[in-house]
Amino acid sequence: MSETVDQEYPSDFTGDQTQPTAEILNALNNLKSEPPPEIPTPTEYDALTAQAKEKPHNPEIWRRLIDVAENTGEIEKIRAAFDALLQQYPNTSSAQIAYITHFLNDSSTFTEAEDLFKKFLRTSPCVDLWKFYLIYVRRVNAGPATRDTVRKSYEFALNHVGQDKESGEIWRDYIQFIRAGETTTTWEEQQKMDALRKVYHRAVQIPLDNVEGLWQELETFETNLNKITAKKFMADLSPAHMQARTTLRQLTNHLSTLYPPTPPVPPGGRPDIYLPSLPTFNASERTLIGKWKAYLKWEESNPLEIEEKDKAVLISRIQEIWFMAYTWTNSIGKPDEAMAILKAGMEANPSSFLLTFVYVEAQEARKEFADVHSTFDKFLSALRIELETLEQNAKSANSSFSSNGPENGPNTTNAVTGLVEAGLHSNNSSFNTQTSEEKPPKSSELSERRTEYGLAYIVYMRFGRRAEGVKSSRSIFGKARKDRWAPWEVYEAAALMEYHCSDDKSVASRIFEKGLDYFGDEVEFVLRYLGFLISVNDENNARALFERVIATFTPERARPLWERWARYEYQYGDLEAAQKLEKRIAEAYPADINDLDPPIKLFAQRHMYLGLDAIAARDLGFAMARKVANGSGPMGRSETQQSLASAVASASMPSAINPHKRPSSPDYRKRDERGVGSGGGGGGGGDYSQGHKRPRALSPAVRDRDRDGRWDPPRRRFSPPPPAWERENRERPPLPPPRIQEREEEKPRILTVPPVISWFIGELPSAASFDGPVFRTEDLMNLFRNAVIPSSGRAKSPPPPPPRGGGRPPPDYGPYQGPGGGRGGRRY
Repeated sequence: MSETVDQEYPSDFTGDQTQPTAEILNALNNLKSEPPPEIPTPTEYDALTAQAKEKPHNPEIWRRLIDVAENTGEIEKIRAAFDALLQQYPNTSSAQIAYITHFLNDSSTFTEAEDLFKKFLRTSPCVDLWKFYLIYVRRVNAGPATRDTVRKSYEFALNHVGQDKESGEIWRDYIQFIRAGETTTTWEEQQKMDALRKVYHRAVQIPLDNVEGLWQELETFETNLNKITAKKFMADLSPAHMQARTTLRQLTNHLSTLYPPTPPVPPGGRPDIYLPSLPTFNASERTLIGKWKAYLKWEESNPLEIEEKDKAVLISRIQEIWFMAYTWTNSIGKPDEAMAILKAGMEANPSSFLLTFVYVEAQEARKEFADVHSTFDKFLSALRIELETLEQNAKSANSSFSSNGPENGPNTTNAVTGLVEAGLHSNNSSFNTQTSEEKPPKSSELSERRTEYGLAYIVYMRFGRRAEGVKSSRSIFGKARKDRWAPWEVYEAAALMEYHCSDDKSVASRIFEKGLDYFGDEVEFVLRYLGFLISVNDENNARALFERVIATFTPERARPLWERWARYEYQYGDLEAAQKLEKRIAEAYPADINDLDPPIKLFAQRHMYLGLDAIAARDLGFAMARKVANGSGPMGRSETQQSLASAVASASMPSAINPHKRPSSPDYRKRDERGVGSGGGGGGGGDYSQGHKRPRALSPAVRDRDRDGRWDPPRRRFSPPPPAWERENRERPPLPPPRIQEREEEKPRILTVPPVISWFIGELPSAASFDGPVFRTEDLMNLFRNAVIPSSGRAKSPPPPPPRGGGRPPPDYGPYQGPGGGRGGRRY
């Protein structure tokens, strides 16, 4: 036994060194006696976040997560919760409104709220979100100087959701906004009345939930202005309005069962966030699907009977339905079916910008770049067919006019033709553009469609740069250069893309130069090119461009170029250059400089910055003039309003380069001195007849008539209601015609012109500006007097009896003698 032990353990063995010593044992005992570290219990917010990821289609979990996040008051948790919710349930307007509300309590966070509006409104067809947006716009733009911003916001909203029956409140708010606008002149009052009429006429033809109330308001509005024209307007609009009312009833029947009822809002709380549950495909849900299909078929049947000329309205309604179907299908986790819906919508609407842009963005996210290229090619081809059709229509319309019209006259040859021809012989083959013979004809509708066509190319180039790099965007721009329909905006977009994305100023300048070869006669393009050179501090080329193109435009068209270069010289040029430029402006616009603008105004223009003109405000007294015009000065508003308002307006910009100035209207008192109102020769055939006669309206040659039968001049002025004396004269039977020999005795009374007529005559343009046909006043008045106007409430008036005496005219009608002689027309 001992031998065995000796063999296993040598004599020098000192023990097992791996066994724990006393110190180690003591440390282990101490660790056992200490409690283990506590693991923090997850908060309810963290637990709900995890549950939402596990069960993303559970509405109750999401609602509770939002409530918990809002109760914490921590903006980061609120932001994370809403972002996750809206990723799962996009276009949920109740959640979007609740999200944005958290950034509207402090003006410092308005920027984040505006970013959310931009993100949500682009794809939202929800009227309540647009209402919320308009409330915000009116809140931050409460001053009178920002009314135009609010007006544009209303138009922006109505263009997106104005066809929805729930948008009636937006239409009414827009009408009230226009009605609340303050006016200081009769012309401004007329502009407001015209704007109100246009909005009313648009609204009463849409199946809105308050369309009947809007119709009653329109009838009251028109009757207060003029009872005679009110009957005409209401009769013209009545068929479309009745169709809208009938459609509203049908639409209500369809939609009343498609959406669940809105739960009541708790006192002091926010509206409940509606989130759909996963479908179970029970009997009620299958019935709901059938109702949706019936509703969509009903919309496609064009229940409003929208005519071909208003096809854009019908397309907007149908496109919105396609987009809504795609968004909803994609939100429930069926992207393939959603893309199939988009494809079907694009086949039905091949020229739809909305559906095409949504589709290509979705395909870009999927990395399906080849499909994006083919989609853009089809889309551009469809738009190109529309442009060619419009071009043929424009050519056929122009062929019906004489080739000796003013547009074909010898004076219309522009010096820019030399620039175009010079650019066409460029030796740089990489920038070959269209030839001048390929340039499309110019018309308003064709130009607008062509600009939209260019937008498609610009979006296409953006995709190429994002997805495949600068080389791809350049290849797309190469296609656009060979396309005769590509507008100048494509060249500018390509140049700026090269400058900002590739940091290559030389390539950007070359693109602008090649664009100048083809669009050298477009003032806007030249102006953008000039602004680009100034922005990159290329003074030499900017100056060379200005000198090269300024002589190619007429002085009137060159005004923006003079203005832009003047601002640059005044701010960054030397004194000698500024003085030379003023001398050139004076030579280009001699009448304005010598007759209307004193030198002090041009001097003050050199010392302005961002519209701040201290010389005019402090030294010339325009600051005090504004106070007086607002009624806060020592002078009465009625005494100084017109003169001071015009003075303030003239101080904003020298009229030498003011594009809105027109020649002064002739003084109506001078017309009286030329014989206006006399019954003898010399005055009866002038531009204006007797002083007590109503001034004639503008000729149809310079006014357009809309479909409602209204004359719509480029400058519409307010026609105030007739004074009491004129209304009394209208109600009385016509007086017997005066004898010829009595007209001279009535001359003093004739020269007494009512103030409103005096104002109206003073506002009329000069006689030299009229280039339309001249009509006989007697013939026009006979036509108006003998016109048979049908009415729905009574039988047609019988035609007037033939004149007595074998067709002789009444004794108060003298033979027409033409301008400068003979007796005047009948008095009223």
